[in-house]
Amino acid sequence: MKRIAIVTMGVKLNNENGYTRFRFLAEFLTDKGYKVDLITSSFQHWAKKQRDIKKIKRERYPFNIRFIDEPGYKKNIDLQRIRSHRIAAKNLKEMLEKDGSYDLIYCEIPPNDVALAAAEYAQRHSIPFVADVNDLWPEAMRMVIDVPVISSILFSPLLRDAEKVYSLCSGVIGTSDEYRDRPFQRGKKNIPKDTVYVGNELGVFDAGVEENISDVEKESEEFWVTYAGTIGTSYDIRTMILASDYLKKNGYPQIYTKILGGGPLKEELEELASSLQGNVEFIGYAPYEKMAAYLKKSDILVNSFVKKAPQSIVTKIGDYLAAGKPMINTCSSPEFRKKVESDGFGINIEAEDPILLANTILELYKDVKKRRVMGEKARKIAEEQFDRPHSYNKIADLIEQLIKE
Repeated sequence: MKRIAIVTMGVKLNNENGYTRFRFLAEFLTDKGYKVDLITSSFQHWAKKQRDIKKIKRERYPFNIRFIDEPGYKKNIDLQRIRSHRIAAKNLKEMLEKDGSYDLIYCEIPPNDVALAAAEYAQRHSIPFVADVNDLWPEAMRMVIDVPVISSILFSPLLRDAEKVYSLCSGVIGTSDEYRDRPFQRGKKNIPKDTVYVGNELGVFDAGVEENISDVEKESEEFWVTYAGTIGTSYDIRTMILASDYLKKNGYPQIYTKILGGGPLKEELEELASSLQGNVEFIGYAPYEKMAAYLKKSDILVNSFVKKAPQSIVTKIGDYLAAGKPMINTCSSPEFRKKVESDGFGINIEAEDPILLANTILELYKDVKKRRVMGEKARKIAEEQFDRPHSYNKIADLIEQLIKE
């Protein structure tokens, strides 16, 4: 039985918040007949606290879990987080030196230094190394800290580590074509690569809808425009609030804006919403199954980003498409804007323009047929391209190819 390590600092374990990509992948590869170690942090990124490892070890998983000691941090982007990841990288290196007899290492990037520790170990021991590129550091961090010269100096170690990781890859999986191709930007390598969207499990999504839809109360005349995800610097919730205010003032009190999720700007934006007239409700964090029901009960979903946001095809897209609703997209990613247009499940607009957003909402509000057609196309794309039990076979195929070599 071949032994695989999956290294990720951000994964949802039982009864936690967070992303499930690597949890699903660990189970998926176990079902394929591999012996899988999920190597993750002692620190839970979304809760911003240390995990109860003794409790987790009493729980049942089909794969083995190994924990990297990490001190933790309080903010998503600050020097404390960079220091915390540096310590985690050192501890990962020590862990692998003690027991790293793997046939392949599959590692998330970022964090760049953690991925580098895994990549360098793999190189020293002639182990195939696959990078799962699901964000770009330091590019994304410049959204928060973008000071000429100073940011370049501050982020140069992150860029250096990223380039080293990319140079050591045996294979690449990207959560978008842009991310898949990033490791080849500075030089062509003849290694396998593929795009596998973060996606979701449609069966789990649909079960969540069925179980929770009756608990999500909505009056018959209400029309919901919904955002689900992080409330942070990259995400343009402010424009949604201003658009809601514009709609209310211009005679559309039946149009409601629903914001699901949490983040560093939540309180500030709640204050803004309360100072205006729009029908804006901050739902807060909802368990996945209940979030699915909210998306399903909504009329329009907004993939809302600021102009400078570097994100491409993000985690929430699979859930938006699964809901079978039309999407308004303000993300600037050329790849995703092309996909929205060619697949026909939504409308691209420029970010940070409240009037344009309000008018686009009205365009869809008044056109029931267009909403229905876009919604049907969205669900079809979810089934064909984002359903993990099917789409993650690409990862398994790439791994099998590298292990055989």
